Amino acid sequence: MKTIMNKVVIWVMIAVLFTACSDDYLDTAPTSSTGTATAFETTDNASMVINGICRIMTRQYGSYGQGFNGEGTVKMYYGNYQGTAFVYPATGWTNTVTGSYHDSNSATYTAYPWYYYYQIASGANSVLFYINDAQGTDSEKQRIKAQALTFRAYAYTMLIQLYGYRWQDSNNGTTPGIILRLEPTSESLPLSTVGETYDQIYKDLNEAISLFGESNWTRDSKDVWSPNINVAYATFARAAINKLDYSKAIEMSVKAREGYPLMTNAEYLSGFCDPNQEWIWGSYGGTTETLYFYSYHAYIAYNSNAGAVKNQPKCINREYYDKIPETDVRRRLFLDPSDCSYSATNLGYSTTNGQAVGSAGSTSGASEAGNRNEGLLTKKARAAFPTIDVAGLIFAWMQFKVSCTEAPGVGYLNHFRSSEMYLIEAEAQYKTGNEDRARQLLVELTKNSGRNPEYSCTQSGENLFNEIKFVAQIELWGEGFDWFMMKRWNDKIIHHSFANGGNYVSAYNGEIGPEEKNKQTWVIPLKETDYNPLAK
Repeated sequence: MKTIMNKVVIWVMIAVLFTACSDDYLDTAPTSSTGTATAFETTDNASMVINGICRIMTRQYGSYGQGFNGEGTVKMYYGNYQGTAFVYPATGWTNTVTGSYHDSNSATYTAYPWYYYYQIASGANSVLFYINDAQGTDSEKQRIKAQALTFRAYAYTMLIQLYGYRWQDSNNGTTPGIILRLEPTSESLPLSTVGETYDQIYKDLNEAISLFGESNWTRDSKDVWSPNINVAYATFARAAINKLDYSKAIEMSVKAREGYPLMTNAEYLSGFCDPNQEWIWGSYGGTTETLYFYSYHAYIAYNSNAGAVKNQPKCINREYYDKIPETDVRRRLFLDPSDCSYSATNLGYSTTNGQAVGSAGSTSGASEAGNRNEGLLTKKARAAFPTIDVAGLIFAWMQFKVSCTEAPGVGYLNHFRSSEMYLIEAEAQYKTGNEDRARQLLVELTKNSGRNPEYSCTQSGENLFNEIKFVAQIELWGEGFDWFMMKRWNDKIIHHSFANGGNYVSAYNGEIGPEEKNKQTWVIPLKETDYNPLAK
């Protein structure tokens, strides 16, 4: 095969992946010898291929490493670790956290998203190429084609954010972007421009929305993983805000959240591992389909027994946490060390990495006074969240937003929520000069939802935009948005160590400007250019 995208024939991969699924998650049964004739013989079989693409988003990619698990890896390594509100409290990830791999075309981290998203695009291309000849009703074909177009548009939306310059750096879309593969072929193709990529995304989504409407298909209430018309709208909104197409972002974000009201506070505090009324799209996460220690939740869920959580629970940047009002429910999602101080100068945790005094293992940086106050912060955490693993370490500002339904990492994975759509519209309204509507949206999201009943918004100008950005970082914390938003906003990524007022380990201390690290853009990996000379 010529390119990285075509290493795996989609229907063979699906056959290997799907042999045991829950009743809710579409069971598939093709064998490893399945070919195009069987995979697309009927619309029922083609639906299995769509389900297989859903599964691509939560499978392990072992050739890249144990932590590469589909969409969860993009959220964690690319969206969270490289951002400015998410803290990984241990050394060893300097090149990832600081974006040093961005211009390394041979790095595993450079190749992975390229491979992963082109797998999704490849599956979608196969569906679009063969679906018209399948036996079945026109409405079934319309629905399947719409889902495939949505998948392809989503994959290219993510790829262009990673491997393309931000729109304002693209010379009105004329700089090179990614490869637009629109058929199941291994042919060498050149890079399309950033503008051409967004044109194709828009085209795919317009067609998908039209076909969803013609099909009259309604997604089952238990099915959060299959793309529907709202997923197409949400993908459109995300693509449009990154293209700085504010009118389209407003239109699509409003449509995307229709029928998906904001979650209640009880739902907000329930662990982000089960779908609720606000989830527009997510990946299946029941016990019948789990990656065990290699899932997204095994790397972040506070109650996981995986080493990645027990030894390094994930934390919020204290500089963001300190700005969350006491009346905001989102403040309860993180461990506040301020009331566990032994003295004015010691808060009961290490000033090297934030580990609580009295937490198992090293307490490097803790003072003698802190040791006499041993366990205060640890006791607080365990009393409030008794499902923390007995061997888990406790860190100041550790997160309790994300949990798992069963250890080590069982849980549904969210991709689109209505909250993101409110924030996209607020940003777009602000950018088009409608500050009243932007303020109203922040109030709807924060006060009217109950997240903070005391919230009000009176800011204007740049202060209002900063408020939108702050609310976005707090609302979407840990869900894989951080770095992507910072890139779009053209903002500095700031990591302050304890010595500089933050809670990052010293190896990550510093500031990364928007023009640095190849303009916060990943280069095209060698695994593509070695086999596709036109992509160089």
